[in-house]
Amino acid sequence: MLLVTTAEPILLVADANGVIRVSRTRVTLDTMITAFLEGCTAEEIREQYPSLQLSDIYFALGYYLRH
Repeated sequence: MLLVTTAEPILLVADANGVIRVSRTRVTLDTMITAFLEGCTAEEIREQYPSLQLSDIYFALGYYLRH
């Protein structure tokens, strides 16, 4: 079995004001984290913000939990 590692693009970007957003959307990291801390699951966040991909939500939540 051959394992190939690939680099994933960074899905969080800072805008001109320093606000961190999920790339290609207007949804801020703070918005997602607030929903998460209020008890929303990744799937519920996806329902609230349909412009997000579920994988992006999990990535952002993982980033938050690691940092």
